[in-house]
Amino acid sequence: MKFIKNHLMFILPLMAILLGVEFYLVFDRTTDSYEKGLKEGYSMLVVTKKPMELSAFKALNKHISTSQKIQRENIVSEIAKGMSQSSSKEILSSLPYFYNVGLDSYLHTSALEKIKTDLEMDSNIKKVETFGSSYSSSYRLFSFIKFTLKLFIGFIAVVSLFLIIKQMEIWKYTHRERMQVMEIFGAPLILRSGVLFKAAIVDAFFATILTSVVFLYVKFQWAANSGIDIMMQNQEALFRLTDIAILLGSALLIVIISVYTVVFSNKGVQE
Repeated sequence: MKFIKNHLMFILPLMAILLGVEFYLVFDRTTDSYEKGLKEGYSMLVVTKKPMELSAFKALNKHISTSQKIQRENIVSEIAKGMSQSSSKEILSSLPYFYNVGLDSYLHTSALEKIKTDLEMDSNIKKVETFGSSYSSSYRLFSFIKFTLKLFIGFIAVVSLFLIIKQMEIWKYTHRERMQVMEIFGAPLILRSGVLFKAAIVDAFFATILTSVVFLYVKFQWAANSGIDIMMQNQEALFRLTDIAILLGSALLIVIISVYTVVFSNKGVQE
């Protein structure tokens, strides 16, 4: 029972870190698709004196990816209802040209202002409307959510790492006699610490497997039946086979850091 308890005290904090890593991977993939939707749904209105090609817009700013000309005839038909055809033509000839301009990515509000400034420097462009107020509020909310999640995951990782190191110190104390005997016979530090590495690496594999099982359940069972649109639409992003390699690599890195931290610290086995 004590044996199981000691290993659980190592596996559970390690799982907390791995769950945080996987949550970050999932969140990053999910928000990528969300950012893509926001980017595709956003466009700025540009008013020009003469017609402009997409290449001309791109020459002004590299983040401009699309331009769609708004048909002026549709605008005139609404304005000139009940007027003669000659009046409609006069209105059409006096109207500037309108374009919906799209961007290549979901940009910071400062980058949006830079695009507006670059466009307004062209003498052919009369006005640029970025709809900055609604864009800014959406971007700030989105950025705040990302920052909060990263901060929370970072805090959990630090606390869990301290618990792992503390458990490693307990293991070092448990095996102190064996390590001292090996030191007397001239065994190098790496060899003396082998028992700690062995136990920690085995637990790292167990923690990786358990974390993967949790997210496989979330992907194929919970998300599919949750009724939450964002989960059901992004089910594929909830877990990928490549995540197992990332989790295992992270677990082994944490093991190496914790073992070396304990072995080279002043705490632990006393001669």
